Amino acid sequence: MNAKKLATFAGIALVLFFVIARPDEAAGFVDNIITALRDAAEAVITFVSNVFS
Repeated sequence: MNAKKLATFAGIALVLFFVIARPDEAAGFVDNIITALRDAAEAVITFVSNVFS
């Protein structure tokens, strides 16, 4: 088994452990990521709107 597959399996196992052991914290973490992505998208939209106005 090569290192890339091993790292992938270890990452998946860590995520599953985190979701099972601390579901509230995992949900909060995902919510924070989604909020950050939404804020970034809104910033890009604002920038593009200002450029073409």
